[in-house]
Amino acid sequence: MTKPHDPHSDDTLSGPTDSGKRLMLGLRRGFRRKCPNCGHGFAFGGYLKLRSECDVCHHPIGEYRCDDAPPYFTIFIVGHIVVPGVLMMEQSIKPSLLMQMSIWLPTTVLLCLGFLPFIKGAVLGTQWAMRIKG
Repeated sequence: MTKPHDPHSDDTLSGPTDSGKRLMLGLRRGFRRKCPNCGHGFAFGGYLKLRSECDVCHHPIGEYRCDDAPPYFTIFIVGHIVVPGVLMMEQSIKPSLLMQMSIWLPTTVLLCLGFLPFIKGAVLGTQWAMRIKG
């Protein structure tokens, strides 16, 4: 018989054997933009603004500082999507520069804006798993 999950309790995954489980748990919860501690409350109060604390377990989410990593990872991922697309389009149909710009600039902006909150949540979950604050 399994014990029901209490959202008000702190996860007790610790030690070297549980660090991988804790990391995957933090990534999964963060990518869903949920509190990395309980997985039930929302971690974000807006598009990218972290809440000061979880509304379910009262974990201090605002203490985590994920400032520069999410944009870096977002640009890295989007670049690996857009650049091959640009090169394949250039090799296959040889479009004009205006057509390339009208397709790939909006695509880049939309992909960046779409990925950024989820990647920021994943960075938040990673910081929670590794107990990195401030």
